[in-house]
Amino acid sequence: MKIIVVDDKPQALSELIRVISKAAPQAEINGFEYPEAALEFFKEHKCNIAFLAVEMGQKSGVELAKRLKLLNPNINIIFLAGFKDYYKEAFELHASGYITKPVSVEMVKNELSELRYPIPKHRRIRVQAFGNFEVYIDNKPLSFKYNKTKEFFAYLIDRKGALCTNKEVIATIFDDNCDHNNYLRVLRKDLVDTLDFVGCEDIFVQQRGKQGIVPESICCDYYDWCEGEKTDIFWHGEYMAQYSWGEYTAAMLDRISAKGKR
Repeated sequence: MKIIVVDDKPQALSELIRVISKAAPQAEINGFEYPEAALEFFKEHKCNIAFLAVEMGQKSGVELAKRLKLLNPNINIIFLAGFKDYYKEAFELHASGYITKPVSVEMVKNELSELRYPIPKHRRIRVQAFGNFEVYIDNKPLSFKYNKTKEFFAYLIDRKGALCTNKEVIATIFDDNCDHNNYLRVLRKDLVDTLDFVGCEDIFVQQRGKQGIVPESICCDYYDWCEGEKTDIFWHGEYMAQYSWGEYTAAMLDRISAKGKR
């Protein structure tokens, strides 16, 4: 889920991002004070939802919404206003929602649960975690520019949707104490570019120095086994075998299996 937030008041924008982040912790959120900057970003990035302050200086949220919908008629527009005088404009634009300020986490959750245009779930990516870790797109192997990108992706899969800090990722996939922040940025770009190339960019989310994946958008034997969704998947004692850090999850799976749950 990719969200843009636009409000020309810096303090209000910061608070909106904070509230929306709490309501949708897995979403990638980008905030803008200037409508034109938001519009330029939108032209280059696929976004599902736009939270727009109605009352802004040079360009109102209603005007910005009209331009966004020209670029993507299925964008979910959620207006934010201090009063209800803009219901008519929201209705005419087929807005997804309308929130009167102050905005609460519960308000945002309600709007996200009732989107006018449901966000499609991509399940073209299939991941094999039992045995060696492998990634497939439309049942064909998915290749990354760097081998370490594959391990980076594997770790995010292992975390099952939890947002991981850069520090956590680096400490896990590198065996030394060197500064790998620049290298991680390269790996992250490779992962984003690879997923974007195959049209599955929505499975990866970033948020303020953290990153994760959307588990519901991926077919994964590990996830299916844990949920008991498929009876033909068996645990044979190997999990992401090429990565030493996978031993912790393997031990957990051994314990579950020993208790007879699977």
